[in-house]
Amino acid sequence: MKLVTFTHNGVTRIAALEGDKVIDLNAAFKAKLDSEGKIRAAQIAEAYVPADMTGFLQGGKESLGYAKEAVAYALESSESEVPLVFEKSQVKIGAPVTNPGKIICVGHNYREHILEMGRELPSHPVVFAKFANTIIGPEDDIPFYPISEQLDYEAEFAFVIGKRAKNVSEEEALDYVAGYAVANDVTYRDIQRRTLQWLQGKTVDGSLPLGPWMVTSDELTDPSGLEMVLTVNGEERQRTNTANQVFPVQKLVSFLSGIATLEPGDIVITGTPGGVIQAMDPQVWLKDGDVVRVEIDKVGVLENKVRAVKGE
Repeated sequence: MKLVTFTHNGVTRIAALEGDKVIDLNAAFKAKLDSEGKIRAAQIAEAYVPADMTGFLQGGKESLGYAKEAVAYALESSESEVPLVFEKSQVKIGAPVTNPGKIICVGHNYREHILEMGRELPSHPVVFAKFANTIIGPEDDIPFYPISEQLDYEAEFAFVIGKRAKNVSEEEALDYVAGYAVANDVTYRDIQRRTLQWLQGKTVDGSLPLGPWMVTSDELTDPSGLEMVLTVNGEERQRTNTANQVFPVQKLVSFLSGIATLEPGDIVITGTPGGVIQAMDPQVWLKDGDVVRVEIDKVGVLENKVRAVKGE
């Protein structure tokens, strides 16, 4: 299942995407319960298939099962008091998770990127953070603020935690993953390098495009062996395979859950391959109007345009 958030008439809710059909999961599940004569349909729907992504993920596999039933009902039903299905053109698709408790980023996780940066393979994952203010969706522009002239891209494979995880073994790790998405860890390089800590160059508003949806882990069961490509204005800049990760998803879930309790909706972006602008000679930084496209096999395509923001 492909899970998204969507906004229609100023209201944001979660949905499943089937082709160009956007199915409002909460509304569809309530309508299904109503059709079955359930007296407290609204309350049951809110409990099991709420309209917010974090609440939905907290329901785990049970909520996912109900969501699949809701999708089937909505696509077959012709009678409902409220719209259950929208055309994609009628709504705005946002990032699949918009307000995570944690965004954990992994640096130096692809061998070719580590080598191009002149570093040795790490013995432990290199981690840092972004915040929820950085998240934008697949239909948003990347804002480029005039605080820097060195805007860089980083194609990333992202996963979303699906249930509370503490001290999880590598063997059980994938059971704690709700799904996968494409990310772009947009970085202001000169700001990043002002201090030994990277945070300030990584947490500028709008610097984490995420999407175009979240593919649930029951559909994508193996996160290894996925080809990832980034282009700028059609020119290939980065290419790798998730098999090249130093620390794959299973190791990251185990390692990170040993440090902090991971909660449903937490996002982990798993590192970028070689080909970042910082390592190029000459360095041709992103500019207003550039189109950055990231594609990952079996996940999807995330494409955003850079938009210069003036006077802010």
